[in-house]
Amino acid sequence: MKLSLNGIKNKSDWEATNITLPGYDVEAAAEKAKAAPRWAHFGIGNIFRIFIGGIADGMLEDGDLDTALTCVETFDYDVVDKIYRPFDNLGLSVILHTDGTRDCKVLGSFGEAIKAQSSDPAQWTRLKEIFSAPSLQMVSFTITEKGYALTTSSGSYLPYVEADIENGPDKAVGAMGVLTAMLLARYQNGRAPLALVSMDNCSKNGSLLRSSVLTMAEEWKKKGYVDEDFFAYVSDESIVSFPWTMIDKITPRPNPDIAADLKALGVEDMDPVETSKRTYIAPFINGEDPQYLVIEDSFPNGRPPLEKGKGVYLGSRDTVNKSERMKVTALLNPVHSAVGPFGVLLGEEYFADMINRDAKLMKLAKSVCYDEGFPMVESPEIIDPKAFADELFNLRFVNEYLLDTNLRLCTDESQGLGIRFGETIKAYTAKYGSAEQLIAIPLGIAGWLRYVLAVDDAGNTYTLAPDPLAGEIADALKDVEIGKPETLKDQLKPILSNEKIFFTNLYENGVGEKIEGLFREMIAGQGAVRATIDKYM
Repeated sequence: MKLSLNGIKNKSDWEATNITLPGYDVEAAAEKAKAAPRWAHFGIGNIFRIFIGGIADGMLEDGDLDTALTCVETFDYDVVDKIYRPFDNLGLSVILHTDGTRDCKVLGSFGEAIKAQSSDPAQWTRLKEIFSAPSLQMVSFTITEKGYALTTSSGSYLPYVEADIENGPDKAVGAMGVLTAMLLARYQNGRAPLALVSMDNCSKNGSLLRSSVLTMAEEWKKKGYVDEDFFAYVSDESIVSFPWTMIDKITPRPNPDIAADLKALGVEDMDPVETSKRTYIAPFINGEDPQYLVIEDSFPNGRPPLEKGKGVYLGSRDTVNKSERMKVTALLNPVHSAVGPFGVLLGEEYFADMINRDAKLMKLAKSVCYDEGFPMVESPEIIDPKAFADELFNLRFVNEYLLDTNLRLCTDESQGLGIRFGETIKAYTAKYGSAEQLIAIPLGIAGWLRYVLAVDDAGNTYTLAPDPLAGEIADALKDVEIGKPETLKDQLKPILSNEKIFFTNLYENGVGEKIEGLFREMIAGQGAVRATIDKYM
């Protein structure tokens, strides 16, 4: 069986394997998306495919949507060439339940896949056509925190951002440059309203996206590439809105064992691939069943009936902010960020397997969530924080069938340290005058810094997960030697005091010295990481 438009016409073969096929006209939905795009999305990797694509697929099934998604890739064009086009833009969703059962469904909600590549005239022209369409109501984003970044940790523009500023809209390369260039095309072709909806795990993600767009527009205005009226257009949130969101669905890398199982059922060409930019992706997408997407209801050009989607809630900005802070700054993401690096250091591959049998790391996870994060949570009301936390430890974190790797959890961690730890640290300081009472969060930060040394607790080297600041931080720590704690002098001070990384100076919150001390204990020699965890947990 082939995952293609022709392949899924052999319905009996697919049904015999208990793989559900689309119940709607996939080709008609795609044609509508090409003729009158309604919902475009930037960043078309795994989380988009199984979550956003799954929401749209469900809405298409129920008749709440008749137009497929327009899929735009700004970073890794191999994804379009290797995962979308060879499979006629179809995807295969594999939901992994805690009892080991799976729900498999072919997704037909991906109408068109576009490379946001200014050096490709045909693709660039097509993207301008999409953004110029009055029918376009929303553009959503899952490009990770680094996709919005314009500057280095020292505050200077990243090289490609500087190039985008100098070269102007028609030669843009970075995601924010591309987006601002497309907004210029929309402005030049009728100035229609639009909602730009960040769905990344960033605190106040809509404001982050808006800030980056306005910065690019301002810089281009200074260079004469755009006029004041364009800047006014993108600045007016009654015309171009930037709703905040909270998104939550644990989506591991595609598992080769699932690929093998699908091939055994007769589904061809399911092997995962790793692209030249280290994106690990497959024609199928595996993930958990629980999912949450809370969206600020601010759509100046109208919107699809998003509230009909599974796990989708519409509300005020305040509701979104409380939901996001609950999840990203307190209960879920901080656990992954604190515990995942220790898994790599201890030679443990899978997160759930590890915490299910390592009582000390389970205690660390619960301490980050219940003991230190939970007291700073303000309930969003639409989701109960205690029930959310309990679901994490009773159903989600412990789901061994997800096979979520500790190394994946370390990907781009430097971009989330401020959101996942800094906000809670600041909250303690605001309430108590200092965050010195914390121990689990400082231990997690120290563990991540120890992970960046790329030598595990047994003395073996490993390759760090992709992270834009890992090389810079590793270089700052290059003179630190494991087994020689005296080699740690002041190397951590510029890192722990960097407000661009942690959103605050950790020394001013009473935890900088504590993190230094924990890190020093972890570099005492082989086994020191394990000993430090056991000592404090």
